[in-house]
Amino acid sequence: MTAARFELLATDGLARRGKLHTAHGLVDTPAFMPVGTAATVKAMFTDTVAATGAQMILANTYHLMLRPGAERVAKFGGVRKFMGWDGPILTDSGGYQVMSLAQLRKIDGGGVTFQSHIDGSKHYLSPERSIEIQHLLDATITMCFDECTPYPATKDEVAASMRLSMGWAQRSKGAFKARDGYGLFGIVQGGVHADLREESAVALKAIGFDGYAIGGLAVGEGQELMFSTLDVTTPHLPSTHARYLMGVGKPGDLVGAVARGVDMFDCVLPTRSGRTAQAFTTRGPLNMRNAKHADDPRPLDENVNCPASRNYSRAYLHHLIRSDEILGLMLLSWHNVAYYQHLMKQMRDAIAAGTFSAFVQDFAASQNGEASDAG
Repeated sequence: MTAARFELLATDGLARRGKLHTAHGLVDTPAFMPVGTAATVKAMFTDTVAATGAQMILANTYHLMLRPGAERVAKFGGVRKFMGWDGPILTDSGGYQVMSLAQLRKIDGGGVTFQSHIDGSKHYLSPERSIEIQHLLDATITMCFDECTPYPATKDEVAASMRLSMGWAQRSKGAFKARDGYGLFGIVQGGVHADLREESAVALKAIGFDGYAIGGLAVGEGQELMFSTLDVTTPHLPSTHARYLMGVGKPGDLVGAVARGVDMFDCVLPTRSGRTAQAFTTRGPLNMRNAKHADDPRPLDENVNCPASRNYSRAYLHHLIRSDEILGLMLLSWHNVAYYQHLMKQMRDAIAAGTFSAFVQDFAASQNGEASDAG
């Protein structure tokens, strides 16, 4: 039985260029996974998502177990067939959503009892049930069930939470059904504490996983603290396996994390920002509600190979947004996802060419170009 595996192709400093081999196709890394929480990348068709260069997307255990139900999705052959996506899918275990969305949650050693944020119905999610749901969804990459520690928290609270998650990681591994080209990733917790992050990484390596995620960041600690936490975490992860930073982030977050040895990312930001009139570009972010765009004939970004980026004027996009037309949100979401894929390809190419440090400097300089428009 050959699990999903990571192939390291090149390094430049700590930055890594690689490939993730899966049952449902290859993923070039560093990679950004658009978020398809409820079996849809919001405001986008699956073929449009693929056309941006995205090779893998994320779906979510918590949301799909509540609606339409994992057993129902399984009747359609899993989430890939249900939504018409040909490539690999990674499923979040539901741990973060139980923390951030669920009501009246109660944790015991076995799992979490919680009330649905949709209708108040009561549910119980354990490591075994989370893995079972992800199996029913036919996830290419399954995530261990964990508790995403809130921030801020005391070090004792973080330690207790992390150790609970390590016990759940062991149980997740025991419940996982190995299949060719499928994988199970463990999740490093430990808040912003270097010793706890090391303890967590050591525990996960002892269990043995097909990849290693870094959880519990991008929860309010800020970029500087996130980067310093990565600095003391990635050295403890195997160089032979994929490293996945969960729920991150802004373009500058991605560049800084790749520089610290991270291979995979996901975040709702590209599509969520598209729905709130923000466009990310190679010259910095734009607020398309701003009146300055009303007579601007330029495209959003001629550097991004995407029809939404190149074929519509800023004036037209501004008009759509100010008129509350759905098309405006769709085009900005499409562009943002395409921009993120453009950014990841730039980083892959720079690492392969040994010019990543120069790329980082150029990126930082380029993002100031239209920064005054971001508000």
